Amino acid sequence: MSYHHLSMFDRARIQSLYTLGYSTRQIAIQTGRHHSSIARELVRNATTENVYLAEDAHQSYENRRTHSKPHGKYDKAIADVIEEKLRLTWSPEQIAQAATLGKVSFKTIYNWLYQGKFSLCEKVLRHKGSRRRPPEKRGKFAVGLSISDRPEEVEDRQIFGHWELDSMVSSRGKSKGCFATFIERKSRLYTALKMQDRSSDSMQKAIKYLCSVLPLKAFKTATTDRGKEFSCYKSVKEELGIDMYFADPYCSWQRGSNENSNGLLREFYPKKTDLSLVNEMELMHNLFLINSRPRKCLGWKSAIEVFLHEVSHLT
Repeated sequence: MSYHHLSMFDRARIQSLYTLGYSTRQIAIQTGRHHSSIARELVRNATTENVYLAEDAHQSYENRRTHSKPHGKYDKAIADVIEEKLRLTWSPEQIAQAATLGKVSFKTIYNWLYQGKFSLCEKVLRHKGSRRRPPEKRGKFAVGLSISDRPEEVEDRQIFGHWELDSMVSSRGKSKGCFATFIERKSRLYTALKMQDRSSDSMQKAIKYLCSVLPLKAFKTATTDRGKEFSCYKSVKEELGIDMYFADPYCSWQRGSNENSNGLLREFYPKKTDLSLVNEMELMHNLFLINSRPRKCLGWKSAIEVFLHEVSHLT
């Protein structure tokens, strides 16, 4: 049964009924409350003359709420045990299961550590706190369709024409030049287009260009991360009729094909490469090398072979 605090209206009804001589059980029936709640309210706020004033009672309630603070799960005795085990190189998950017997979860231990509730810092952890999710610095926007709304046909890779999108940047602070990268999920055909910067306008132009060179119905949906360059999703939907689905934050595996292929392209253009200086013909040659390799997931066919086969069967 959910609990609801008494409102000013509730207290006004209690005052009226209490003044008329109703018992706590009778008041409870009239107000739809438990009789224990009515009894506690009267004991706490009725005066010695058995007078209950709704306004005074509600003011006292608001004062108590102002000064009330949740205590949480933190306990000095438990914290001492956790700190001792951290010094013995135990992981938070090991501590939660074996030392605290489930009284606190390993996530709570991580939070206490990051909040400075111990004399230790996150450096005591195996990964020195480096795996903590960093704050998003590229800005936020109201994303459109979530990846959870994506049709099942996209997930099982049985239907041609569903793409994953991303961007590949130069060394930060040195050049704005970058690539817009695309991979078709069924054939694994991978391509990249140069962009002058990582803006939504540049990304929209890249998407429009790719759609213009592809056959009709070869680009049905796109799955992207939540980078600011994809805030153009509304315009893409209006102009091209393409639905863009956004992966969950910090879930790069939801666009694994694109992430893996970006890694392959990085073999030709390592990090800190100024991508604005990349020759277009050289880029096309390197993409051909990637797409002409036989792939185990394609039955040792190349991405180009599968892509051309699928394009030839478009209706």
